[in-house]
Amino acid sequence: MMIMMISDTRVISVVTPTLRRPAEVTDLLENLGKQTCLPLELILVDGAPDDEDETQAIVEQVAPRLPYDVKYIRRGGGTAIQRNIGIDAARGEFIAFIDDDIRLAPDFFELILAAFTDDVDMQVGGITGYITNQHLNPATSRRWQWYRRLNLFTTYEPGRFDYHTGYTINRYLQPPHDMLKPIDFMGAGCAVWRRQVFDGGLRFDKFFVGFGVMEDAQMSLRACQSWTLLEDGRAHCQHLHAGGGREDDRTVARKTAVNHRYLFITIVPDRSLQQEFRFWRVQWVQFIIYLLPALRHPNRQNWLAVLGKLEGVLRALFLKVEK
Repeated sequence: MMIMMISDTRVISVVTPTLRRPAEVTDLLENLGKQTCLPLELILVDGAPDDEDETQAIVEQVAPRLPYDVKYIRRGGGTAIQRNIGIDAARGEFIAFIDDDIRLAPDFFELILAAFTDDVDMQVGGITGYITNQHLNPATSRRWQWYRRLNLFTTYEPGRFDYHTGYTINRYLQPPHDMLKPIDFMGAGCAVWRRQVFDGGLRFDKFFVGFGVMEDAQMSLRACQSWTLLEDGRAHCQHLHAGGGREDDRTVARKTAVNHRYLFITIVPDRSLQQEFRFWRVQWVQFIIYLLPALRHPNRQNWLAVLGKLEGVLRALFLKVEK
C-alpha cells in the first residue's frame, strides 16, 4: 500500500521498522511533520502478522493530512531485514533510520543536512543525532567503573570500536556537546546516511534476525571502512523506550554474546590470541554482571537473563562464519 501526498525537492527518506506499536507510530507521524526540513517520505515496515491491522489503519487515517509521502510495507523478520526492505524502497538522496519510539527536535534534519552540505569532499557517509535523555555517566555507572578497574578495554572513548577486544564503546557515555564528533559506529535509531553508502550493496547483515542487537553497529563499522561517520551534538532527539515488540530477557541476553561474537569475527577476521583472550574476558565479566543481581534478588526474570547469557557464551564459542 502506498499513500502519495507531496512530490517535491525534499531529500530524506525515513525508514522505520515497527512491530505492535500503533500509538508510537501515530506520534512518530506527527513528529516528522513538525520538522523544519520535511522528509520526502516515510517508509514504515510493519512486522505484524497479516491478521493485525491496527497500525495500517492508523497510517491510512493519518497519512492524508501529512506534509510528506507515506509508504506502508508489511514485512517481518526483525529490524535488520525490515530496514533493508526500506533501503530498497527509498527514493531520497539521504536515508534516515528513525525508530518508532524516537522523537526528533524540530531542527533535527535541518542541522544534519547542513553538516552534510559542509562536507564538500563527500567523505561523510552517515551522521547520527544526540539522544538527550540517554546519557550514561561513567562516574556513576558501576558497570563502567568495573570495566576500567579490570582494564578490559584499550579505549574508553564513546563511539569508538576497540579492535583489541571487539567491543563497541557505548556512545551514551558521551556527555552533551555541540560539535561534530568522529565516531566508528552508530545506532539505527536516529541516523541519517548518504544514499551512496548503500548504492554499492551495503545492507544490514541477514545474520541479525528478530529483535535487533548489534546489527546497526556491525553495519556502520563496515561503512566506516570507506566513509567518515559523525555524531552531531546539536541534533537532538529523545528515546521513549517503548516496551512493545521486544523479545524476552533470555533471548536478548543470549544475543549480547552471540551477536557480539559475530560482529567481532566479521569486522576483525584476523585476530591474535591476545585479541581472543580479551574478547572472552569481557564476555565472562558480563556473565558475572548478569549473575550477581540474580544471586542478590533471585527471581524468574533475573535467572532467565543469566541462562540466556550462558547459552549465548556457549553458542558463541562454536560460532562459525562463512567467508
